[in-house]
Amino acid sequence: MKKLQIHSRSAGETRRIAASLAAHIKKGDIIFFNGPIGAGKTVMVSAVAAAFGLRRRPSSASFGLMKKYKNKNITIYHMDLFRLACGEMFNLGFEEMLRDENSLILAEWPAAARDFFPRARLEVDIELRKGDGRVISFAARGKRYEDLLDNLGKTLCEKTKK
Repeated sequence: MKKLQIHSRSAGETRRIAASLAAHIKKGDIIFFNGPIGAGKTVMVSAVAAAFGLRRRPSSASFGLMKKYKNKNITIYHMDLFRLACGEMFNLGFEEMLRDENSLILAEWPAAARDFFPRARLEVDIELRKGDGRVISFAARGKRYEDLLDNLGKTLCEKTKK
C-alpha cells in the first residue's frame, strides 16, 4: 500500500491540498475520510466539490447520512456514516451509487462501509495538531489510487517549490 503524508498549517492550506487532490480524481473514485470531529474532513470534501464546479457546497451530512450533489459533469455522493453500524450499509440502498458511472463517492467516518465498498479506494486520515495544524495521510489501496498518489505527490512538491 502506497502512502503520502502532508502537513497543513491552516484550513486554507487544507482546502488547497484538497483542491490539488481533486485535480487527480476521476469519476468512479471512492475516497474515505477519517479523523476526529473538527479535523477538516468536510473542509476537504467541500474543496473537492468546488474544484468540480458544484455550486452547492457540501456541509456535514451527519443527520442525513448522505447528500447528493450534481452538475452536468459529475454526481458527488457525500456520506457521513458516523452513526451507522457495519451491518446497516446493506439495507440503505447505496448500491445505486456504485453503479453510477458519473459518480464520485466521498465518505466521512467510513468504518461501517469498509466491507460494503470495493477494497480499491483512497483513504485519507486527518490528525489534529497544535493550533490549526493537521497531518493529512493518504493511503492508496489499488493501482489506480497508487497512480493518483504519485501524481498528487508531484503536484504538491511542485507547488511548494514556487
